[in-house]
Amino acid sequence: MASMTDIIFLLLLFFMITATMVQTNAIKVMLPRSSANPAERVIVRITIDANRNFFIARGNEREQPISFNEIETFLHQIEQESPDMYVALYADETVPYGEVIRVLDVANQNQFRLVLATRPLER
Repeated sequence: MASMTDIIFLLLLFFMITATMVQTNAIKVMLPRSSANPAERVIVRITIDANRNFFIARGNEREQPISFNEIETFLHQIEQESPDMYVALYADETVPYGEVIRVLDVANQNQFRLVLATRPLER
């Protein structure tokens, strides 16, 4: 039987493979690389920079600083207006795995559709 860690790891791999790209981010983060192609239009962006600061933006708005504890409330507010929203997580490649998992847990517990943003592979 798969453990919770195995399931989260598999979800992370799935999201990394199916990740989408959105507009250029104003917060400077070095995204991990992936061969996934851009797909769905994402409504909400959550960014974790190299210093573990959290930022959030809706649509084409500029990123605003936010504490981790406020993310869930913010997403629920947007969900009221756009029930089929997508959330893209932009995490700097130096961010510890645990920080990414914290955001994944919020998304999983609330059934938000979350994708992990990546950079294209260099060829």
